[in-house]
Amino acid sequence: MTVRSRSRLVLLKTLLSLALGVLLMFACLVGYVWYCAQERPVTPAPAVIVLGAAAWGNKPSPVFKERIRHAVYLYQTQKTQKLVFTGGALRDGIPSEGEVGARWAIRLGVAPQDTAYETTSRDTWHNLKNATALLQQEHIDSVILVSDYFHLARAGIMARDLGLQVQLSPTPSSKFNHFSTREKLKLYIKESYFIVGYVLRKLFEADFDRA
Repeated sequence: MTVRSRSRLVLLKTLLSLALGVLLMFACLVGYVWYCAQERPVTPAPAVIVLGAAAWGNKPSPVFKERIRHAVYLYQTQKTQKLVFTGGALRDGIPSEGEVGARWAIRLGVAPQDTAYETTSRDTWHNLKNATALLQQEHIDSVILVSDYFHLARAGIMARDLGLQVQLSPTPSSKFNHFSTREKLKLYIKESYFIVGYVLRKLFEADFDRA
């Protein structure tokens, strides 16, 4: 075997090893997303953050409605004393997701003074950043996050980066719970890509934390 052939073989083995390493790391990340998606008991925390989903006028979308219901359940079973709703408005002149969520929770029996909401966020990072700002006013840093199961791994990472102590509580009654195993796997893979994107943004965007 010539020197050139040996060099090519070494390069090929190196590239294959790197590719296998990346695939293994991504598979572990998918497994982490799956792990965070599992239902588990939570201990009482001062606040619940409900991550936003679409609102249709004055009504929450079916997905958002189930997140709200689950948060209200945690409130009614004394797992928390405060519900914080997140999400901005799709356009001017209509209520924000956060406002709709708070109103709906009050309709379901939550005391108005036990709700809070923000009105400007358009994505998960700003959902959590704005909610954290509200909670800091009350010196709260321990929360339960409520969202659909596949969303919680990424949300949990972001919340910890914002200095929150986090428990994860997936919505048990979402339409996504009825997805097939294959459809759920697609969601886990998609969220894993989003996590990678988030980490890369943190690494390479100098002003990301201030965005």
